[in-house]
Amino acid sequence: MPKMKTKSSCKKRFSMTASGRIKAGQAGKRHGMIKRTTKFIRDARGTTLLSKADEKIIKPMMPYAR
Repeated sequence: MPKMKTKSSCKKRFSMTASGRIKAGQAGKRHGMIKRTTKFIRDARGTTLLSKADEKIIKPMMPYAR
């Protein structure tokens, strides 16, 4: 059998945690920070974990990330 390929877009955007969850950068922080509230900017620091529904979409695209 040939090797399975990892989606290049997923390999650049997501990483796995030790418990098997998927870690991603926080959305909504590229531009337009003036109109965002201070609370939003503060809460959107760092990374976040994807929801279970989104994990089901991403995990098949990253077969060797486990």
